[in-house]
Amino acid sequence: MRYEEPVFRPPSEAHSLIIQATIGCSHNACTFCGMYKGKRFRIRDIEEVKEDILMSKDYYGSVRRIFLADGNALAMPTEDLLEILNFAYTVYPELERVSAYAGPKDLLEKSDEELRLLYENGLKLLYLGVETGDDELLREIRKGVNADEMVEAGLKAVRNGITLSVTVLIGLGGKEGSYRHAKETAKVINRMKPHYTAALTLMLVPGTPLYKKAKMGLFHPLGKLETLQELRWLIEDINCKTVFRSNHASNYLPIRGDLPEDKEEILKLIDYSMKNPRILRPEFLRGL
Repeated sequence: MRYEEPVFRPPSEAHSLIIQATIGCSHNACTFCGMYKGKRFRIRDIEEVKEDILMSKDYYGSVRRIFLADGNALAMPTEDLLEILNFAYTVYPELERVSAYAGPKDLLEKSDEELRLLYENGLKLLYLGVETGDDELLREIRKGVNADEMVEAGLKAVRNGITLSVTVLIGLGGKEGSYRHAKETAKVINRMKPHYTAALTLMLVPGTPLYKKAKMGLFHPLGKLETLQELRWLIEDINCKTVFRSNHASNYLPIRGDLPEDKEEILKLIDYSMKNPRILRPEFLRGL
């Protein structure tokens, strides 16, 4: 297989075939993110993508899941995505789903008809980086949308049949903005009602604007127990039905449960962990 490194994927795509439909991220402006800073965004030639799919057939024989990388494959023209989807399902008739990252602006720019067509042709799951529901914080991190637009982006995917998995970033508001970040983010989740909600914990990436801000003393990162308190504030306010996860390597405490059914058990686990921090993931085992 041929890849332009680095390649990123969600934890739940660990056993999926990764196909790079785009390189880099079309937005690439978020102040906390260094994932694609070394790449200039471009949409790959469709024939190259098809070659990769054919090449993978020789390697793997049978594939049930494909993840379209890089940062937001949904930035591709719809007709190109449809061609890739149809080709993938032809090469792999046993294929069960194709998934991808999606930026909020990409979702907003696609029509309902386009999204429904993509779903009907096999794009079953999208990962949306919500990060926060705090409008002020969304502006600070240069996400490119406000909370209302973020909600509409998520709802647009859901109403057209696509399974939606969103990520939120614990610690993004620092010490001063922690409570508001948690509470406003819960509001967005409740309005959006995603099928899956995943929490990651902020790790400052050298070279990013947020890292530089922290080095200048203008951003104060949360401590280990403060991140758990923020996580608690978030979960206690989520009232919609969603599968909640914090199984990413950046987190101190792995959590999996169905909300709101498992809320009390999850909150008890967080409370126990705050009183017994020795059970938390040590810093040297955290990663992005």
